Amino acid sequence: MPAQPLIRLGTRRSPLAMAQAHEARARLCAAHGWDESAVELVPVVASGDRIQDRPLAEIGGKALWTRELDQWLVEGRIDGAVHSMKDVETLRPEAIAIAAILPRADKADRLLGAGSIAAIPAGARIGTSAPRRAAQLLHLRPDLTVVGIRGNVATRMAKLEAGEADATFLAAAGLDRLGEDAVGVRLDPEAWMPAPAQAAIGIECRSDDARARDLLRAIDDAESHAEIAAERRLLEGLGGSCSSPIAALSRTSEGRIALSAAIFSPDGTVRIGDESEFAAGDDEAPLALARALLGRAPSEVTAHFGQPL
Repeated sequence: MPAQPLIRLGTRRSPLAMAQAHEARARLCAAHGWDESAVELVPVVASGDRIQDRPLAEIGGKALWTRELDQWLVEGRIDGAVHSMKDVETLRPEAIAIAAILPRADKADRLLGAGSIAAIPAGARIGTSAPRRAAQLLHLRPDLTVVGIRGNVATRMAKLEAGEADATFLAAAGLDRLGEDAVGVRLDPEAWMPAPAQAAIGIECRSDDARARDLLRAIDDAESHAEIAAERRLLEGLGGSCSSPIAALSRTSEGRIALSAAIFSPDGTVRIGDESEFAAGDDEAPLALARALLGRAPSEVTAHFGQPL
């Protein structure tokens, strides 16, 4: 048993973030034959966890999930940072590298409060602060009302129970990681598309830390990493942010990725969808898909996207 940890992993303090950090630690220990004490978990309170009464887009976007961990990483207080990759900004500081993506879990969303999208009663209030979920819902069911709710999994389930909304959505992967695998109804991701990089746990380290990169490489899942790279490249090509309604789904087979994507107007009246198939590691194909989507999109959609590549 080492006297000092061999690697320190920073994580947000939420129950789901801690569950993800424990998974990362378990995989590292299994890969290297370490005792659990070799990996120290360092909880950090993220701005996004402190501020829960406003949508992310109003208070700083996805950086609210990464700011404190980025600072601790660059300062050398931790060697790696464990993230939900869908919460990580598309453009990262040069000093920070994505060293590992763990094997991706279920990409689907689950619906809580109704048996299906079609079964939600007319006029019901659906709780979500995710532009992708709101736009996708209103595209299918314009008769419904979206109400904003934020918070961790337990908080959102409690708000639903308290009647703040009639139904809501949660990521299947997050529920599964918290042992809530029986909660809600799984929505087919081919019909109800997930967020880019949903269900992926990533670990970042300092770009110049060869030792940490080498240790983390042992738990990197190549197929999952290639999918996440493609979906993040799509986001980059779209100039997407946390306020842009974007859905994406990757399927990998024999080294090739089939990537479907859709962008929406926030009210769901306009949906532009397309797909592309390309070799894993192809950086240009996701950009071409982004350009194709934006090229067909009217101003009521493109107004909600930033400067594309």
